[in-house]
Formats: sequence, structure tokens, C-alpha cells
Amino acid sequence: MHDLIIRNAQVFDGTGLPAVLADVAVSQGRIVQIGKVNGPTHETIDAQGLALMPGIVDLHTHYDAQVTWDRTLSPSPALGVTTAVIGNCGFGIAPCPAPLRETMLKNLSVVEGMDLQSLLTGVNWEFETFGQYMDQLRRIGPYVNTAVFAGHSVIRTSVMGAQGSTQAEPSPEQLQAMQTLVREAMAQGAIGFASSFSPNHSGFGGIPMPSTIASEDELRALTSVLGELHKGVFMMATGSRASPDVMESIVEATGRPGYISTVLTMYNEGNPTLGPTYYERCAQALARGHELYILTSCQPLSFDFTLTDPYVMLSHSAFNPIKNADVSAYADIYRSASFRQAFRKNLLQPEAGILFLGNWRHIEVGQTSHPENAALEGISIQDLADQRGLDPVDVFLDLALAEDLGTHFVGKFFNNNDEGVAPSLKHPASVITLSDAGAHLTYMCDAGFGLYFLSHWVRETGHFTLSEGIRRLTSEPADRFRIPDRGRLHVGLPADLLLFDPDTVGISKPVPQQDLPGGGTRMVRTATGVHGVWVNGVKVHDGQNYVEHEHGPGHVLDHFNS
Repeated sequence: MHDLIIRNAQVFDGTGLPAVLADVAVSQGRIVQIGKVNGPTHETIDAQGLALMPGIVDLHTHYDAQVTWDRTLSPSPALGVTTAVIGNCGFGIAPCPAPLRETMLKNLSVVEGMDLQSLLTGVNWEFETFGQYMDQLRRIGPYVNTAVFAGHSVIRTSVMGAQGSTQAEPSPEQLQAMQTLVREAMAQGAIGFASSFSPNHSGFGGIPMPSTIASEDELRALTSVLGELHKGVFMMATGSRASPDVMESIVEATGRPGYISTVLTMYNEGNPTLGPTYYERCAQALARGHELYILTSCQPLSFDFTLTDPYVMLSHSAFNPIKNADVSAYADIYRSASFRQAFRKNLLQPEAGILFLGNWRHIEVGQTSHPENAALEGISIQDLADQRGLDPVDVFLDLALAEDLGTHFVGKFFNNNDEGVAPSLKHPASVITLSDAGAHLTYMCDAGFGLYFLSHWVRETGHFTLSEGIRRLTSEPADRFRIPDRGRLHVGLPADLLLFDPDTVGISKPVPQQDLPGGGTRMVRTATGVHGVWVNGVKVHDGQNYVEHEHGPGHVLDHFNS
């Protein structure tokens, strides 16, 4: 008897082939038949008019801490994800000697925008070593299949303590100890090694995250373990220091695939030619037989901010008075005609490296603090200015002042132009992922990148066919990260399934939800058009709610293809 039969679905196998109208039978967690299925079953679903695809594979998440208190890895399963890779950029919580737990969490709270009180309250420490952390994940039973990176900053902290953020050169003994921890993590099932040289990655109190001050020699010493073992992938938040040439040389030296993650590859109207140069450099590396790819975002990169913390504006000289003033004086500064005139002058001639270049269509009202303004949420400042016949600088500042500076704005400064973004998505060096799910929860939730891709890039713009779009979200990322048996809907493989309506699939805007440990609030998105998500044949979400399981069906992935 089958456990489940999904009948009359348009079945996409994840490889890019056209859909076939078929039934799909599942038994003991695996797909056992595709076609016309007869015989008894415990559950039947009529999927007439719906599409069935492999679950989405999300290669770039930060659920390392959250999974210890939330086995669902919310909201990813509700948004169609059935496999997630954690520990990206080298930030995580294992290995971690007990005396360093607070240091680890304080740094994580800043670099990944997590609520510190939630971390201190919620993280369940049943481990010190990487292997013990993997064992804990198996006891927890995550709702999705989960793979874990060995992380540079985590390992540097474990060996060097707080000095990992201040001491650029480790002693020979410390470097050897770090190499040993990488070897141990790989032996205990790590998917590979992750690091960051990004200058934007700061820890608690503004200190650098440990890996960002490490030398290139140290990075090469640690990645050499992958070459020594002939396994694992290398993921790097590169910044400008780990250039494509540096990355390619590491790929060549280790024989392992490398993945670049940096905002420098994203479309930026202030420097529209920069991102394509990264893709071209990777294409050249691939042509030389060196596997170097870019983790590519399909969504606008959003910056949530208020005028009590206008960090996206501080590079404009008009905001210099803000830097030296108490927050109680901000309102008077924003009201002053001299400030507004100086800001307008900045926008007429923005300096190099400025984040906001003056296009007010790229800033919209996020979350208002006064109920009477709720209807403004989601509207750009330029549209509001056009409606009111006012200057957008005045509209922007006056709205914030009317709400006692409590208005949240959303700036979409990168990946904000479809024609600029589409070539990167179609490039052979791109791997579509980069959700950052589990991180930056106070102002964003990009965990639904896959559903956004299906709605925007497939249905709305037609840049991809549905079968090709599904391939880019399933078999391709699984293959790139050497994850076996995932991302395909074939007989004999695990039944990781997403049932959806292609005509309505999509995601909501971010909405606040107060459900973190210690009462913290996070932004989440909900799905439209999703009718069910299964992991290893077990339903984890019905399209409306999570299905309760004392032990989730996700596997802790610890064996990977070479």
C-alpha cells in the first residue's frame, strides 16, 4: 500500500524537461511510481490544475542558532524549501567551547542582524564540538534536510577566543589547531568550508568578524584541507579582497568548487558595469576548467531603516550633523531648511560609493507607526510626492517627523532593475539562491526567494519558462553543492515535493511577527498558491499551517558527491 498518491498533477522533474500529466506515488519516504498509479493508498490528493515539483534547495541560510529552538526552520518550509545549507559566510555556533558561547552569540547577533536576547534565551547548547552539534541536529529532527558548513570565524573564535577579532596572525600552533578543526568538521559531515573577507561583516561593538582580518595565507591553509580530503565546497563572502583571481587560484589549488557571495556582483545603477565583470571572470575560470560560481540573488536587496538610524544615508555630507548629535536633536535637524537644502544638493551630485543616489522610486514606505498611515505601506516616496505635488525630500522627512521618526522605510538600492538583473540570472556562472534565511530578521525576510522567482521571473516577466525556472531552483543548486538525490522528482529518490498553482504562486510583503525567544520580533513572509510541502514523503506544511511533528522528517545531510 502506498503512503501517498498525488493524482493528475503537472509533474516537473527538476531537470528542465517539460511537465507530464501524471500521478506520483510515495512510500516510505521515496517516490515509487510516476505515471498512472493504481492500488490502495493511505492518502490521495487530487492535484488537477496544479503543478508538482521537487522542493526548493536553498544554499545560503543562517539557521544555525534558530534550529536549536525551532525544528521547523520557519518560514522556509512554508515557502517551498525542503533542503537548506546553514553556516554560510563562516558564521555559526559550532564548534564552540562552553566559555566562548556568549562571545559567539554576541558576534552572530550583529553580523547577521539577530536579536541578541533571543539568541541568549533560545539557543540550546548541547554541544561543544562540530560533531556534537550534528548529533544534536539529528536529535532535534529539522523539518527540512539540513547541511552545515565548517565556518572560518567560528573556528577562529574557538581556537583564539576573543583575540580572533583582533589578532591578525595566528601562531603556528593556532593555525594548526584551526586546520585540525576543519578536518574534524569534514569528517563529521560538513558540506565544506565557508569564510568572509567582507569589510561589512562586523561583530559585537563594531569589532571585525574574525575571518575578515585573517590573511590570505591563513585562508589558503584552511581551504587546503578540502583539497587534501578531495571533498567539500568552498563558499566565500569575498568583499573586494578575495577577488575572482584569488578565488580561482584557491579552486585550482584545491580542486574543489568555489562560490562567490558579494554585493559587488549585484546590479547597481551607480556602477552598472561592475557586476558583469565578476560574471565574466567566473566564465573565464569555468572555461579553464576551474569551477567558480556566483551565488546570485533574484530579489532586490532591501535595506530597512528609520531616521533614528539612517545608516543608508550617512555617506551624504548633509547627515554629518546627525553623526555628532543626540537622537533627541534629530527632529529639529530634519525640520531645518538648511539640512534639506544640503541633502538636495548632495543628491544632485552624489559622490562615489554613495548607497542612495537620489532615485526616490527606490525608497518606499515599509512599516508605519501610526495606524492612519498604514495605507502608505509599500508606496514609493516618489509616487507619494507625485500624488501630493511635493518635493520627495520633504515628503520623506515630513512623514517620518509626523510619526515621531518611527516610520520604517525600505531602500532597494541593488538588484532593483529587471533588465539589469536578468543577465546575471541567466549567466552560466550563476547559482540562484542567497536568501540569507534566518538572518537580518528585524528588517527583511528573503526566505521566499524561490516563490518570488516563480512568480516574478517566470510568470510575470517571462524571462524563464516554468520548467527551466524550476531547474534553476532544484537540481542545479543541488548539483553545484554536490548534494546527492535532492532537487529531482524521479522514481527511487526521496520525496521532497512542492505542490503549487503556477497562476497564483508568490509571496507576501514582509510582516512583523513576535514569536522569537524572549519576545523578539522578526519579519516573515507568507506564501500564495502553495498547496503542500513534503520532506522525505512527510507533509510539513499544508499551504496554510505547519503540520505538527515531534521529530521532523528532514535528514541531517552528511555525505556528498565528489
